[in-house]
Amino acid sequence: MSLPDLLWSHTWWSYAGAEDRLHALGYRGFNLLEAATWFTFALLVLLRRRRSGTRSSAELWYALAFFTFGLTDVREAWTLTSWLIWLKLANLIVLLVLRRRVIRRYYPASKLF
Repeated sequence: MSLPDLLWSHTWWSYAGAEDRLHALGYRGFNLLEAATWFTFALLVLLRRRRSGTRSSAELWYALAFFTFGLTDVREAWTLTSWLIWLKLANLIVLLVLRRRVIRRYYPASKLF
């Protein structure tokens, strides 16, 4: 296995190749539950935006980042590859930057960050 393969295209886990079905089902279930959580966060951000009356594009991007993070968990429920790990890391960084920006700008009194 070459380094580029390891860093980009290596498959770390795949449901089809899983030998322990119980573990695979648990892993899949956890990832799907996690995806549902991220989708819920995206919805909550959109509802908060609507309720507060702000028309911030940052909050739309924030909701989109939660949604795409959920999509990566749906993909991870079936297979985990190196490129997906990098995508999840990039998405997490975007989420943290957007969270900081939204909270500082629109909710400065918040103590959650």
